[in-house]
Amino acid sequence: MLKIKVKEDENIDRALKRYKRKYKRTNVLGEIRERMHFTKQSEQKRETIKKAEYSQQYIEEHSE
Repeated sequence: MLKIKVKEDENIDRALKRYKRKYKRTNVLGEIRERMHFTKQSEQKRETIKKAEYSQQYIEEHSE
């Protein structure tokens, strides 16, 4: 469970923004979406290799 201490003289909107940012960094929502359906390990490997190839290609194109 995430806890955010509201600092003295801090706006509640600012505290909510910090909470949302912290929640997003924990990647809870992504994990929930991922668990909604089962993917085989071979498919996961294939997907990670595909992402790695894409990012490598992107880096090579933009490093010149």
